[in-house]
Amino acid sequence: MENQKLMDGNSEIWRKYYEKALSRPHSKRTEFAVSLNKSNLKVATDCGCGAGGDIQYLEQQGFQVHGFDINPDSVAICRDRFGVKSFVDISESSFEAFAYPKSAVVIANSSLFFADPNQFEATWDNIRSSLEVGGVFAGDFMGFKDSWAENYRSPTTPLSEAEVKGLFSDFEIVKFYERDENAKTSLGRMKHWHTYSVVAVKRT
Repeated sequence: MENQKLMDGNSEIWRKYYEKALSRPHSKRTEFAVSLNKSNLKVATDCGCGAGGDIQYLEQQGFQVHGFDINPDSVAICRDRFGVKSFVDISESSFEAFAYPKSAVVIANSSLFFADPNQFEATWDNIRSSLEVGGVFAGDFMGFKDSWAENYRSPTTPLSEAEVKGLFSDFEIVKFYERDENAKTSLGRMKHWHTYSVVAVKRT
């Protein structure tokens, strides 16, 4: 019973988040990632696609877009938003279970925080392997000082700066930004944010 209450509460939180997310434009970082792509592919993957803002932009740029999210509300919103389109494929999946297609651009905006820490190494290997040479990764990783790094309602995967940079040994890191501050969430709640944001081009 307690687990069901927790699940229901989490679902309500995510619904409110996606309602707000629908009114936000796509990330400028996604635009930047697309501009850096030097591969010959026009395929993109959006990991933890939320309400689909980045999917819409990528589709407009002529990409075949594969988006996935573990939250059924997100999947329902995106399927309703994009309908049955040959260039957009939406899946309800976790990071661990998703079958990553060969991609020129992989987006993971504020989503890898929630990847299973026990399977993160394999998850990252799948993401890295899916990127074509000349392709671009753009996403965020959680640091150890983040409020959600411990005792969050679901497992999170915090990493050190060295660990994050170590993920990109076969990439050229174009942008690396550390955020370490108290600020509001999209739902207006204060928390401490400690994240590392990366844009990197795969070289080998």
